[in-house]
Amino acid sequence: MARYTGPVCRLCRRDGTKLFLKGAKCFTDKCPVEKRNFPPGQHGQSKKIKKVVGYGLQLREKQKAKRIYFTLETQFRAYYEKAASRTGVTGELLLQQLETRLDNVCYRMGFAMSRRQSRQVVRHGHVQVNGRKVNIPSFQCKVGDVIEIREASKKLVMLETAKDFVSGQNRVQWIEVAADNLSGKVIAMPKREDVNLPVNEQLIVELYSK
Repeated sequence: MARYTGPVCRLCRRDGTKLFLKGAKCFTDKCPVEKRNFPPGQHGQSKKIKKVVGYGLQLREKQKAKRIYFTLETQFRAYYEKAASRTGVTGELLLQQLETRLDNVCYRMGFAMSRRQSRQVVRHGHVQVNGRKVNIPSFQCKVGDVIEIREASKKLVMLETAKDFVSGQNRVQWIEVAADNLSGKVIAMPKREDVNLPVNEQLIVELYSK
């Protein structure tokens, strides 16, 4: 299946929780989850809500994680298999890989107002890692990597808007940011407590381990 390009607020309403896919809008009264807290579609408001259990609950958690980090099913499955092959807690290793994607790191550093916008910043060649241009959103960042906006791109209006918006709200302990210089450094691998998102990774592990 191709990447989803429709209205992302429908995805939040479908899951019944904020996935923070729309940037600034998610923090205002205009957020559709606040205004219309029922599933999207013609019969969403009148449809009887059924309790989701078992496989359905596991699938819902997987879909939420995919949508938050903007990955395809094949990519997500590959992340799980790599996490399962390593020593440690599989769920935490899975989230660690997702958090260290270049597009997510740029979002955490405040280069964009959403992960989707951050993906665009990377794809358009505005980012460099350790002095070299990288335009692959799924590029895995490592401890010691220096990520910065290229000199020719530092005056983009998008970056100035994002800089005013974040004001520290996306900052995490495993990243060191120099906001004035539009650069940052990965100083540690992210831990579970750094991932403040509505995702139960254990249910995802249970889904894939069947």
